[in-house]
Amino acid sequence: MKSSKHTYLLMLCMLCLSVSFAQPGGAFDPGDYRDGVYDKENAVNRRYIPYTHLREGDVTWEKRVWRSLDMREKINQQLYYPTDFVKSRISLMQLMVKAILNGQIQAFSDEEFLSPYEKADIRKKLVFVNDSSDQEQFDKDGNSFTVKMPGETDSIWTYESFCQMDIKEDWFFDKQKSVLEVRIIGICFKVTPRGKPELGCSQELFYAYFPACRPYFAKEEVFNVKNDSERRTFEDIFWKRQFSSFVTKESNVYNREIQKYSQGIDALLESDRIKGDIFKWEHDLWHF
Repeated sequence: MKSSKHTYLLMLCMLCLSVSFAQPGGAFDPGDYRDGVYDKENAVNRRYIPYTHLREGDVTWEKRVWRSLDMREKINQQLYYPTDFVKSRISLMQLMVKAILNGQIQAFSDEEFLSPYEKADIRKKLVFVNDSSDQEQFDKDGNSFTVKMPGETDSIWTYESFCQMDIKEDWFFDKQKSVLEVRIIGICFKVTPRGKPELGCSQELFYAYFPACRPYFAKEEVFNVKNDSERRTFEDIFWKRQFSSFVTKESNVYNREIQKYSQGIDALLESDRIKGDIFKWEHDLWHF
């Protein structure tokens, strides 16, 4: 009886050793090869949190504000990079281009979302080329061939040209919950024309309706400089306001931007004044 038990334990140990010393090329299933030590499920299975229903009668105060995000600022670089295609993560511009060309997100030519772009128009605007005019590609049999790429023109841009993003948002006070909230309405992507860096971010690519983008923002991770296992999504970045911006316009009777009546340091002070007025309005509601 004891010998049979010992034989059984010996066979079990040998089986475990054979599994542990199995070679990857023979024993591993193709699905076992992954870039990481575990399968990421958090961001893939994430769903965005829908906005709570808002009645017009519950809004006692509202202010529309336009903001600009400069991609050169360090805190905003998590939205800008990577500029090349990598497997582990995607930039905000790459995500938008992918969703628009797949028909998941509609692009518009105006911030009121009245003039949608056709797919053909978007493909003409979203042209990417390499620095060289020739590009080597491979067919299904592995044979290489050269493809002539179009020359550089003012209308051609790359992901590195993405320099600024404008946000249109509404600040409002909900008396039902007694809170001051903000909801982003639309976003605009701007680029620097290739070959003309002196013009700055003067070219608007497209506008997008932000609530329609939220389901796709919630499923893509953003790089975290302190912990790779705690990467947040684009939805978290916008929801938690983890970006730097400056106000370019507030709703006014003249419908004019700050740069129309202020320049230089005066424009920055006017931007801070608008943000301070919103803070003071909420602060003055309460008595301590």
